[in-house]
Amino acid sequence: MTKLEKLQADFRAIEAKAKPLHAKEELSEAEGVEMTGYLDQMEAIKGKIDVENRALAAFSSSPTPESLEVTQDAADAPFASLGEYLQAVYIAGMSPGYSVAGKPTGTVDPRLLSRRAPRAAASGMNEAVPAEGGFLVDKDYSQKLIEKAHQTGKLPALCNRVPIGANSNGLKAPFIKESSRATGSRLGGVRVYRKNEAGAGVHAAPEFGKFEVDLEDMIGLCYATNDLVQDASSLGAIIERSFAQEFGFKMDDEIVRGDGVGKCLGFLNAPGLTTVTKETGQSADTINAKNINKMWARRWMGPGNYVWLVNQECMPQMDELNLPVGTGGALVYMPAGGLSGAQFDTIKGRPVLYIEQASALGDAGDISLVDLGEYVLIDKGGIQAAQSLHVLFTTNEMAFRWVYRINGQPSWDAPLTPYKGAAANTVSPFVTLGARA
Repeated sequence: MTKLEKLQADFRAIEAKAKPLHAKEELSEAEGVEMTGYLDQMEAIKGKIDVENRALAAFSSSPTPESLEVTQDAADAPFASLGEYLQAVYIAGMSPGYSVAGKPTGTVDPRLLSRRAPRAAASGMNEAVPAEGGFLVDKDYSQKLIEKAHQTGKLPALCNRVPIGANSNGLKAPFIKESSRATGSRLGGVRVYRKNEAGAGVHAAPEFGKFEVDLEDMIGLCYATNDLVQDASSLGAIIERSFAQEFGFKMDDEIVRGDGVGKCLGFLNAPGLTTVTKETGQSADTINAKNINKMWARRWMGPGNYVWLVNQECMPQMDELNLPVGTGGALVYMPAGGLSGAQFDTIKGRPVLYIEQASALGDAGDISLVDLGEYVLIDKGGIQAAQSLHVLFTTNEMAFRWVYRINGQPSWDAPLTPYKGAAANTVSPFVTLGARA
């Protein structure tokens, strides 16, 4: 029996004594002391196993006269895939004495301890336990997950994305407060005079506000069984597809309707939103051309890149938008392909994105006209991974947790009153249609 095998056998023997105590709902004082002793012994043996694994890896890669030309050791070789990386983490965190994909559990792949994926510095007593402290996910895989999440979500790619640096936890930026284009209010109060106007000019200076948004954690959780981990390619594919889709969906939902409490502030809940009311006598659950024309007239005429965000329930209403051509009407809605030749359906020449997160037909927010370039989305670093065997200790499963630090909100804190026209007809880069109940 090798030294490693003996350590693994010792671990299993103590584990067998500890499991009956762990299964009890309550422990007596004596049983608690006994359980603590077993856990201390198991942690001590885990440490020895870790040292032995590292020693075996180091000695096995020591140069010999026949292999002096070798310039790269196993710790420098990248993982072939995210699935292989997750499989290695699972094996490292499992109790010794088992086998996953033909590899003994409790052994630490040297690549997990290398500069490519250093062990995360966990707090408190967990910093020596791989399954609790975890390993930082390789930067390449982390970035790949973020990119897929942004591709899966329809809206993040349209936002003004601002990466946050290492020494900051959010974004704070001054801006000129401008809620009206009336003279004396433009650019927060800036005034310009001709010399013969009003005698001496009135002193004026712009009013500044502060745009402030802090990073918040978006957390994903996945449980991996031993059967799933056996196939690294399947595990990697499931993690990439499932987490990318769910992170993407969550970001879309928060950009539309987040309440801003520990999450993004959605434009539907933001103070800069402009809402167009329904027509007098308009039937419930309908969208008509007058609604669209008024929404179009209430958009901010800046250098915007507008899109319509529409619930799929509204699709039957789209074909009803066009007033009869030849009686003073015009084409408002154009379906994709056909005469338009466009990839997307369009309204007023701007793309229509059908999203689940838009409100149900007839509710405020079922159709919105937005320029998401005026929505600031901040994030920091990659998606951080942590793992724990103890969350589902009794079922022998590994829990993978993924944390993405991201937050966002519209850059407008109020709609803008135009220079001329009715004061009530404010404009904004975020325009929605009010309820039609």
